[in-house]
Order: sequence, then C-alpha cells, then structure tokens
Amino acid sequence: MQEYLNKILVGDSLTLMKGLPDNCIDCAITSPPYFNLRSYSVDKQIGNEETPEQYVNKLVESFRELKRILKPEGTFWLNIGDTYNGNKKGNTEFIKHRRMLDMEFEKKTWDGAKVKDMIGIPWMMAFALRDDGWYLRNDIIWYRPNQMPKTAFDRFALSHEHIFLLAKSKKYYFDIEKAYEPNADGSGTRRMRDVWQVNSGKGYGTCVAPFPEKLIEPMIQIGCPEGGVVLDPFMGSGTTGLVALKNNRNFIGLELNEQYSKEANERIESWKRTNSTTQQ
Repeated sequence: MQEYLNKILVGDSLTLMKGLPDNCIDCAITSPPYFNLRSYSVDKQIGNEETPEQYVNKLVESFRELKRILKPEGTFWLNIGDTYNGNKKGNTEFIKHRRMLDMEFEKKTWDGAKVKDMIGIPWMMAFALRDDGWYLRNDIIWYRPNQMPKTAFDRFALSHEHIFLLAKSKKYYFDIEKAYEPNADGSGTRRMRDVWQVNSGKGYGTCVAPFPEKLIEPMIQIGCPEGGVVLDPFMGSGTTGLVALKNNRNFIGLELNEQYSKEANERIESWKRTNSTTQQ
C-alpha cells in the first residue's frame, strides 16, 4: 500500500482499484466525467455511453470496487452534474463553439426522454448507489455564483451541481467539530448547511473542469482523519491530492488521461517544492 501513497496512477480507474487491498482508503472524493458532455480523447472514457442507464451502471460497477477498498468507516463524496436531452446537431455546434472539446464529439439523443428534457442523472446515480448498498446521507448543493450561463433562452441559468455524501456503513467517520462555520452576523458558529457557495474552479492545464480547492477542503477535514488516505478515482487536475497534502492527509489519484496526470503531478510537485522552501 505504501508504494501507492501520494502518487497518481495512470489507467482505467476500475482496473487500478482492483489492484488495491481491501479496506485501505479512509475517504473518496471525485467527480466523474459527466454523461454525454465532452470527449477526453482517450479510450475507455466514462461519459460516452449510449444511454444514461449504461452510464450509471458503469459507474455503479466502479464504485462497487471503491466500496471494497474503502474502510468500513469510510465516506464517499460524489460530485455529479446533470445534462439535457437534445438534438445532435445543435449541441455539437454549441460545444465546438465553446471549445470544450479537442476532438469531434457528437452528442447522442436518448429515446427515454423528449428532446429538451432534463435527464436527472444525479438522482439516477444516487438511487442506484443506494440500491447497491451505499448509505445515502446528504445531497449537498454546490452553488456556483460565477457559473457562466448556457445559450438556452427558455429556461433559467444553471448555477448548481450535486455532491452526494455516501457511506459504506451505518456508522462512519464524520468530524462534527469541523462541520461548523461562522454565522453571517459574526455572533458565533453554526452547523454547516447543505448548500455550499463556492465559485467554479479555473481551468488548469488541459483539464477544463477542475475542482476548486475550497470545495474539497471541508470534505477532507470532515470525512478523513489526519494521516488518512484520500482516493480520487478521476483525478483530473489533481486538486483532491493537493488539498489532501495541505491538510496533512495522504492521497492516491487514478487518472485515465496521461496528459492530465502529468500536469497534476507537476502542480503537486510545484506545491511541495514551495512548501518545503517556506518551512526551511
């Protein structure tokens, strides 16, 4: 286990997790590629399935393996967004215009919903994980006030995503002392609510959808003991690992895209060098 600590392993997350021992992870935090949104130019990528059901089932399979390697008291924080069922041409042109892709990617139209319907991916995912044995404990709303509105002119601008807090067991690690925040009027503290206002993260390298550090910090402080191990099976820009180190935790990152892994490693190593110099 020691050989994996504070490293990013490159490859398919399900395959890599199968190489980890039982009950070795204290906390998992991740945001998988969203359904039918963008291509990451790698084989075996999640998110390019034909239907939402296939997408959800594939993630349930991966997270079943995650549950095996999670300690009995472990927690799992899952950020996931929704998408709309649309015609192929319009969505493809919009995505190209926003330069969200680095290759041709044609969005699929799902027969299970009308064109323009919101699909409901987050709750499909949450209920499927609950059915698979996870304890579904919280639906945290990540409110992103700086979120850029999409081009649709017949609905409200989207400004939130879901973060589900799940647990492997009925009793799990949750540092309640860290789950307090100052009152707005400065009169003391109160228990954190389930709506977190955090601006969207800025792109890092070629990763266009990184976690902001302020979003990850309470998850790690509340859901993982000091010295514990945080796993991110879709590491992306490396924010989970970076925040884990900043908070005296270890991490293991899994990432399918070699370029993302390289850039995330460079980011983390840069922080290590700066932090080491500061402490001397």
